[in-house]
Amino acid sequence: MATIEKYKINTLAKELNVKNKDLVQLLSDHGMAKTSMSTLEEEELSLIFEYVTQKNQVDIAAYFKYYDDKKAAAKAEVEAKKAAEEAKAAEEAAKAGVPVKPKEQPKKGAAPVKKKDKTQVRHVDTRGGVAVDLSKYDEKLEKYDTRSDKDSKNVQRIKKKNNFNKQEGKGGFNKNEPKKTPFKPKPVKLCIEVPDEITVSELASRMKTAVAEVIKRLMKMGVMATVNETIDFDTAFLLCDDMGIEVTKEVVVTIEEKLFDESVDTEEQLVHRAPVVVVMGHVDHGKTSLLDAIRNTNVTSGEAGGITQHIGAYSVSINGEDITFLDTPGHAAFTAMRARGANITDIAVLVVAADDGIMPQTVEAINHAKAAGVSIVVAINKMDKPTANPDNVKNALVQYELVPEEWGGDVICVPVSAMKRTGIEDLLEMILLNAEVMDLKANPNRAAKGVVIEARLDKGRGTVASLLVQNGTLKHGDIVIAGTSVGRVRVMLNDKGQRITEAGPSCPVEITGLSEVPDAGDVFYAVKDEKMARELVEKRKQEKKDAEFSRNAKVNLDDLFSQINDGVKELNIIVKADVQGSAEAVKASLEKLSNEEVKVRVIHTGVGGISDNDVMLADASNAIIIGFNIRPDKSALSSADEKNVDIRTYRIIYECIEEVEAAMKGMLAPKFKEVILGRAEVRQTIHVPNVGTIAGSYVQDGKITRNAFIRVVRDSVVIFEDKISSLRRFKDDVKEVAQNFECGVGLEKFNDIKVGDVLEAFVMEEVKA
Repeated sequence: MATIEKYKINTLAKELNVKNKDLVQLLSDHGMAKTSMSTLEEEELSLIFEYVTQKNQVDIAAYFKYYDDKKAAAKAEVEAKKAAEEAKAAEEAAKAGVPVKPKEQPKKGAAPVKKKDKTQVRHVDTRGGVAVDLSKYDEKLEKYDTRSDKDSKNVQRIKKKNNFNKQEGKGGFNKNEPKKTPFKPKPVKLCIEVPDEITVSELASRMKTAVAEVIKRLMKMGVMATVNETIDFDTAFLLCDDMGIEVTKEVVVTIEEKLFDESVDTEEQLVHRAPVVVVMGHVDHGKTSLLDAIRNTNVTSGEAGGITQHIGAYSVSINGEDITFLDTPGHAAFTAMRARGANITDIAVLVVAADDGIMPQTVEAINHAKAAGVSIVVAINKMDKPTANPDNVKNALVQYELVPEEWGGDVICVPVSAMKRTGIEDLLEMILLNAEVMDLKANPNRAAKGVVIEARLDKGRGTVASLLVQNGTLKHGDIVIAGTSVGRVRVMLNDKGQRITEAGPSCPVEITGLSEVPDAGDVFYAVKDEKMARELVEKRKQEKKDAEFSRNAKVNLDDLFSQINDGVKELNIIVKADVQGSAEAVKASLEKLSNEEVKVRVIHTGVGGISDNDVMLADASNAIIIGFNIRPDKSALSSADEKNVDIRTYRIIYECIEEVEAAMKGMLAPKFKEVILGRAEVRQTIHVPNVGTIAGSYVQDGKITRNAFIRVVRDSVVIFEDKISSLRRFKDDVKEVAQNFECGVGLEKFNDIKVGDVLEAFVMEEVKA
């Protein structure tokens, strides 16, 4: 049943244009006590409608009379208008002297003409009641038809004869009639397209010729080729020309050319963009501290040992002008990262300590900046120290063809102090001045193109990539392809961690949504066709996979020297790190260790914890696994022990390089060896006043001892290493806690423990030489 809409008394009274109290009084008179806000039932609603209807009766006769009067008035108005027009026409005719024909009046006594009724039915008798003499029609037919029987036969014979003659003409039996030549179509010249190289079978298919004929003609030309051999375009052109076939060169359009827009921007499309500045120099000369002074933030505290391990990008605004800074690491091991930073920037700020002068990594930075063709601005840092000697720095710069401006050269030298924050504004003004001279421009109204600065794998967010947009505008939701990774931009953050919807040229952003971690330095493009982009990625993956190969024997650093003497000439290494930039830097540093006796080959680099797949690859390719700032999980350790795969983990890159180099030279004699005692998972954190945070943990394997060191591992990344300050079972202090038991672990210095962290207990045992 259809539901009736509920009405309140005040709403209904407003619609019916009556008072609330009248309806309430009406309902009260019928024994229904209601208020003005009450909801009416169906019976009450019917009562009100009946009351209103009876009270407001409508006179139907008066209603129709109103419309009849209105219709008569309209008709009278039309007739009056018509009479006025006729009078006006008669007046004009009288002025012109034309007699006016009087309107014919109906004759007196004449019967009025009845109009035909269209609805009247006319009856016609078709039953043949009247006799009709059909013979008279036969007489008329004979009168008009004067041909005799004989004539009709002759006519028939003549017609046949004529038909026969026509057939003779059609069939070609008439000797007097000339024969018609059959129609032959004009030959069409075959046109084919041939690429730079083509097989003989494919060429024969395009020429629509037998393969044997093509081979025979090639032999006449002096070219001995089989069916599956390849010939060049010139040979195919001569062959086709000899056979009368027109040849055009086939333009092979790759997927990259279809997908990427590499058109050159016109001058009208280009607009001013912010300069991209790279900060380079020797380790501990104050590069990050200088950026810290500019950005008023602290980056150095988050790096291991106060050294910048990852490449980052930051955007600052100075006097209404934006500047994008790239902070590159200063140690020699990160040469590849520093070179990549110089190649994607416009201006290089060379930081030199006033009390230290030019160092080896400073020379490398100068060479990379010159090779990239970028403008160099020298920032002489640490001017606040009493031993600062800027003239000594300028003298050293001249040796590397960097002549300061005050000495007649073109290199700007700005004395600064990152600690005292002096000279910062002068340095930024010089950067903007150089950018103004360079007249940097880009086109924001096109698909984005840029470079991957850094990429990592986050457990909660997935693949996180830091990008620098060089041209175009990157928008939220764009499809991005970078190396072997493709995906849609899900979240886009600026350098301050704020969500943005689009990023223009020279803007650093952090995005999520890529399918896998791209390599640092990969060029990324924003494309429209997602299907074609994924096809290109699969093609790149296959090419990368085909380039890899595996070996069978096992190696480890401890007996590497003896294996080299036995004939092992290659050391295969798998590098895993927390971010892609560090993995690439470690790879570049290790590959430099190759010498005449042994060649170091990094067969795989990756981001994230060491997994079973890495152990399987190392087992199949005779490789060792080096982890930088990450840890293997439990299953990977068990698998490595089972397959005798050597896993080494480091937090400082110096140790990794020195250990591998010492192993290659046969001098690997470690004094201590790390022994893993056990692992415990943090399931609850307890905050104790004046003590700190206690980790309520469950020992998963091995044991936790009171004198052990603790390594805090979060998402396979090492967070901190510390000593145990307290180890308890319930309220009792204990020396050790075995597997499958719970305990409370307190650390001496580290309190930022979270649920889900893994506490790895280990001791350093001395190994006898």
